[in-house]
Amino acid sequence: MHPPLPLLTRRHVLLAAGITALPHALSQTTPDWTGIEKAARGQTVFWNAWAGSEQTNAYIQWVAQQVQAWFGVKLQHVKITDTADVVKRVRAEKAAGRTAAEGTVDLVWINGENFAAMKREGLLFGPWAETLPHFRLVDVASKPTTLNDFSVPTDGMESPWGMAQFTLFADSKRLPQPPQNMQALLALARAQPGRITHPRLPDFHGTTFIKQALVEFAPDAKALAQPVTDAAFAAQTAALWPFLDALRPHLWRAGKQFPQNGAAVRQMMADGELLLATTFNPNEAANEIAAKRLPASVVSWQYEKGTIGNTHFVAIPYNARSKPGAQVLANFLLSPAAQARKADIAHWGDPTVLDVARLPSAERALFQTGQLPGLVTRGAPTLPEPHASWVDPLEKEWARRYGV
Repeated sequence: MHPPLPLLTRRHVLLAAGITALPHALSQTTPDWTGIEKAARGQTVFWNAWAGSEQTNAYIQWVAQQVQAWFGVKLQHVKITDTADVVKRVRAEKAAGRTAAEGTVDLVWINGENFAAMKREGLLFGPWAETLPHFRLVDVASKPTTLNDFSVPTDGMESPWGMAQFTLFADSKRLPQPPQNMQALLALARAQPGRITHPRLPDFHGTTFIKQALVEFAPDAKALAQPVTDAAFAAQTAALWPFLDALRPHLWRAGKQFPQNGAAVRQMMADGELLLATTFNPNEAANEIAAKRLPASVVSWQYEKGTIGNTHFVAIPYNARSKPGAQVLANFLLSPAAQARKADIAHWGDPTVLDVARLPSAERALFQTGQLPGLVTRGAPTLPEPHASWVDPLEKEWARRYGV
């Protein structure tokens, strides 16, 4: 990690970051929030966050510099590969009686079944998220997943940080007519066997591919928003398995092997071995084109009738040592300056959770990047994730049927 910046004036910090306007709402705080900022100064926040991307890690280093300089909060990025391991650690701490401020995790990057498990087991601090000064800038109206995580209400127990939506990308020179739903994908696989695949479950991208198919074929979408039962699982997946059975023999290596992760699929697509790849970041192809790892002829799209989307969050465990520091960090992550930098493909390209249209013109301008090669040119409706409880049985049944 880069050494923290010295405690400069706010103007100097902004200029060093390439920001010339004071981030929105920083001076519009309540006495309670002023007290939280005061308590946070001097604290170290151990942020457990996925570290599988150089861009993500570099962005977190930039955040560390900013919160140190602005608020005197030291950020320590605890690099993890699987958030489930953090859940297990906090669970073990609770079992060992490490309560109050005796935990090893101050903030965790989280969503989905991991959040559902921590909420259900009383492993989270809160509610706190909706009291953050910058939370009022979040687009809760048109981005309802900022308040519902895999159909589980957040109830102020986690703060939204970025948006995601199932997206496909391919080289338009090899695939001039992209498929617009799973049935069309099956037809393409039959026409060009061995040139389509998805990551092996439980890789996140692989699971999302299966969930997208589930959402398209389930007879009752409302049932997917409820906690899973054996009867509901049988009824809602009845058409899913025949689809996957039909698709499997036409996949790469006849569906007898699957790549380990989304990065492997992307590289195989770049090499021409596969026709397309999938991602949960609509800006991934643009990122790769900018980095010259993909040609400018690569295009991104989402199925016409919609694709699964969700929000990723940060949460504070119940026994965090630095709760004020964690809240100050989470609030900074929601600032227009931080959100704009994260949305910029030169730094990350992760879509914002803010309602950009409501921001003052100077802050709105931070988000204006123009139409770059590889970006989704026509967005599709965001379909809600199934309830978090559906993930485990889906992955287990997939492994039973297709795991090799």
